[in-house]
Amino acid sequence: MSPDLTGTTFHKSSLSSAEGGNCVEVATNLPGLVAVRDNKNLSGPALTFSTSGWDTFVDSVELGTFDF
Repeated sequence: MSPDLTGTTFHKSSLSSAEGGNCVEVATNLPGLVAVRDNKNLSGPALTFSTSGWDTFVDSVELGTFDF
């Protein structure tokens, strides 16, 4: 079952440029969840993570785990 994202506030990084529209937006105002969506499809689906799963993902990105 998908969580209800009605009223969710998404934001993009201040480091993202306004040009090109190749950004993801993140919402952290959901109890126990983080939602991520493509800003080119605002009415489209969003990926949801547990807050601990999101923290693990962000830590892994910062450590270069996904660099190839």
